[in-house]
Amino acid sequence: MIVRSIADLRAAVRGWRQSGLGCALVPTMGALHEGHLALIRLAARSCDRVVVSIFVNPLQFGPHEDVNRYPRRMTADVAAALQAGAHLVFAPTVAGMFPSGHATMVHVAGLSEGLCGPHRPGHFDGMATVVTKLLLQTLPDAAFFGEKDYQQLLIVRRLVRDLDIPVRIEGMQTVREPDGLAMSSRNAYLSEQQRRIAPVLAATLGDMARRLAADGGAVAAAMADGQARLRAAGFTAIDYVEVCDAETLAPLGRVAGPARILAAAWLGDTRLIDNVAVAPSP
Repeated sequence: MIVRSIADLRAAVRGWRQSGLGCALVPTMGALHEGHLALIRLAARSCDRVVVSIFVNPLQFGPHEDVNRYPRRMTADVAAALQAGAHLVFAPTVAGMFPSGHATMVHVAGLSEGLCGPHRPGHFDGMATVVTKLLLQTLPDAAFFGEKDYQQLLIVRRLVRDLDIPVRIEGMQTVREPDGLAMSSRNAYLSEQQRRIAPVLAATLGDMARRLAADGGAVAAAMADGQARLRAAGFTAIDYVEVCDAETLAPLGRVAGPARILAAAWLGDTRLIDNVAVAPSP
């Protein structure tokens, strides 16, 4: 049920293939929550066998981000993944994924350079590198990602297309708490007071989306009002609140087609991200 070497992972997948079974991959960094489990359940409905990877990727952490602070609970995560429908958990070591002398990184130009890109230098290169490795190690029919990390989802779709990796990338709508907060492993860092403030992020983006659906020309005013609302609620810093094209992530001055509102804001030492779709009125 749990393997740690690439050779064992490939042997398991090869056995499934020889039996005529399809395979899905759900990449994670562990600290599984209901959002991850919903992805696993979706993958299990879509494919015969599901691999869940659990790997805290050091390449995704910037110079001011502590990889050792990231929550780890392997025993509970493995049990939750299997209960949700996983057939195999791939939990490699750092040395196994990035052996001595590892020198290759994957960079997706354009999509990785705005929004979170400037605020987390190297993050998307680290993510793209490890996802590329996981896809090539597993060679699944499909891989499943949540839309909460919308920029990441688009980057993965682009790298798969550009590198001709034969896998279907499936996105799943953001899973939220009852008060609207997007589920995230980092929510565990929030204090009780911060947790009460946090849902304002989703509420603000939702109100912006409704405003822009009715008036696509109100982008500048909506972004200014959204940032002001977050500051008034108690967010300590705002990295960005942007209205972007839903496919290219190019900033928009007017919404005339499918768009996405994306934001990253801080509560103390915890950085929250979220996004919502804008569907302009016909």
